[in-house]
Amino acid sequence: MRELLGIQLKNWLINEGFSEYWAIIFQSLIAVTLVIIIAWLSDLVAKKILIAFVTKIVRRTKTHWDDILLERKVFNKISHFAPALIIYFSASFIDHQSWSIFVKNGAYIYMIILAIMLLDTFLNAGNDIYNTMPVSKTRPIKGYLQIVKIFFYSLGIISIVAIFIDRDPLTIIAGMGAFAAVILLIFKDTILGFVASIQLSANKMVNIGDWISMPSKGADGTVIDISLNTVKVQNWDKTISTVPTYALVSESFNNWKGMEESGGRRIKRHLNIDVKSVKFLSEEDIKRFEKIKLIKEYIRNKSEEIKSSNPEGEIPVNQRRLTNIGTFRRYVEEYLHNHPKINQNMTFLVRQLQPSEKGLPIEIYVFSKDQEWANYEAIQADIFDHILAIVPEFNLKVFQNPTGDDFQKLIN
Repeated sequence: MRELLGIQLKNWLINEGFSEYWAIIFQSLIAVTLVIIIAWLSDLVAKKILIAFVTKIVRRTKTHWDDILLERKVFNKISHFAPALIIYFSASFIDHQSWSIFVKNGAYIYMIILAIMLLDTFLNAGNDIYNTMPVSKTRPIKGYLQIVKIFFYSLGIISIVAIFIDRDPLTIIAGMGAFAAVILLIFKDTILGFVASIQLSANKMVNIGDWISMPSKGADGTVIDISLNTVKVQNWDKTISTVPTYALVSESFNNWKGMEESGGRRIKRHLNIDVKSVKFLSEEDIKRFEKIKLIKEYIRNKSEEIKSSNPEGEIPVNQRRLTNIGTFRRYVEEYLHNHPKINQNMTFLVRQLQPSEKGLPIEIYVFSKDQEWANYEAIQADIFDHILAIVPEFNLKVFQNPTGDDFQKLIN
């Protein structure tokens, strides 16, 4: 039918006085113009009518996945095939063979590009739909979708090259075996990232929303995206660190998810006591400490225990006696046991560390109930504010290296 119309148009031009050469030229130009007009009309109909109709239907449905397809403009990409198909099948109207082949190849390449773009958009929409499911928090699929994209992009490029050089795509694929080493070198990061993505997902090493810290890459914050090649971390200062995916497998990093799920956040800090201030308690000290509510029972019980175990008439060096450092340590324990923001069900230690040239370290190793950074720091600061202020009440001194003021006092 198309060929008959083309011949009739050419014969009509010849009857009007055109030579056969110019009749073919004008027939081809007229055919191209008509095809362009029809293609434009089909594109207009697809966009203005069909897309508008589909949009109305989608907006009325209760499901959410079709709204995502609409937002990603999947249906718009499909509508672009209408003019492409019209141009491709109407190329036979062009009597000029080279022109006809050129138009067909151009339409074919355009449809290949459209197909790749449609697939890319569809996969993005699929990832968005998947992210609405609870399983997406622990099993992201973005890396796998990127592998699928790379595969189809490669097929599309090979198909376009095959059209340009007029060869079978399978022949090109077979000939690419010689370039395998080069391809592996070019896609080294992609291959490493793909393997790392599988390991991260299978072993549940990191998920979107986890707090991770990786000092070697300058990352300390929340994971906001996991892709084939990179993991994006929003640091606490709101900067974005981009970490290679394979680096999370080949290098060490901290994932604080376990801490967040445990119900507590560790406080591990010590203060140094000047060993020259450590001494035994006098009777006056014992009577004074009995008035402190937190250690009142401890002082009474310990005093009775020591009194019953010490033989009469022994010199003080042979007797058991209370010390201010031990009493202070017990006070800190009771203070923390009564603190409303300390988790009593997790590890709880107030201990002495190895003395050094900087004094005797008293370490606090407990967990706060509140894990939020600002609140955690406030709880920790409040605890040590109180402890530092209460130290002199036990006739103890916090060790501090001499400052300029200390030397000035000696001079004066």
